[in-house]
Amino acid sequence: MARPRVRLVVTADDFGYCPRRDEGIVEAFLVGAVTSVSLLVNGAAAESAAELARRHSIPTGLHANLSEGRPVGPACHGASSLLGPEGFFLGKMGFREAVAAGDVALPQVREELEAQLSRFRELLGRDPTHVDGHQHVHVLPGVCQVFAEALQAYGVRFTRLPLERGVGGCAWLEAPARAFACAVGRDARAAVDSFSRHGLRWTDAFVGLSTCGRHMSAHRVSGALARALESVPAGHALTVELMAHPGYPSVPPAGGCGEGPDAFSCSWERLHELRVLTAPTLRARLAQDGVQLCALDDLDSKRLGEGALGEATLEPSLQPSSP
Repeated sequence: MARPRVRLVVTADDFGYCPRRDEGIVEAFLVGAVTSVSLLVNGAAAESAAELARRHSIPTGLHANLSEGRPVGPACHGASSLLGPEGFFLGKMGFREAVAAGDVALPQVREELEAQLSRFRELLGRDPTHVDGHQHVHVLPGVCQVFAEALQAYGVRFTRLPLERGVGGCAWLEAPARAFACAVGRDARAAVDSFSRHGLRWTDAFVGLSTCGRHMSAHRVSGALARALESVPAGHALTVELMAHPGYPSVPPAGGCGEGPDAFSCSWERLHELRVLTAPTLRARLAQDGVQLCALDDLDSKRLGEGALGEATLEPSLQPSSP
């Protein structure tokens, strides 16, 4: 049976978080299991990660960070709505709560995003291939608008829309993880208008919320792709991004974004993702399904909205485009 033609971008997040994470990410890239990376410019290993990206010609984007560690912009010199009393960002959930309460000054968000874009240019000597958000902060209400404005001003065209089809029905996810994934999806859907109005593009579909850490397996990655492809006509070309967090686990005190590495980065689950991504099983399954791995750079010829599928075939908020 003919299948939709799939081009898969495999993005390793948190590049620059620590040397051990970076070592695993580079290994995965060199064997073709990872095709793009997203760099934390406030990460403890940002400079050495940038050198690795240059040495190995790794397509590198910015992992915009508003929730973990220290800022790189004006906020680091004084009081800011983005920071807690110790001068660190408010955390994954703390930042979300502050945004929801209206306690975050959006002009300060814009300043920090611009500072991180500038820092990326300093480290890499070029603009990012894409910009996404650490812990998906870029799709939060209000934040998504200034995020889109900043990217447009810097000429960045690609971002991530973290809306994974069917993630609410993934019973293997613990209830908090499933609820967070669904909340991210709702925010992503609401961010589409802001992203579109500022000329941003993204892949036709996204997976990775249901396959994070110990939940990653060849079977589940394949299943997530299958959900993304439901009702897509045979022969149609579809682009998908797989978000991943591979690497060798961080060993404190090395790593982090100013506060040391968190439990997520120190977990054996990072190594598990690395092994799944680089193992023959997943790569053979993808090849069998006719999935072609590529970098976001390779999708640059895509035009948002041309040849878009109707609402009956894909999530309507994805606004898929044809190559």
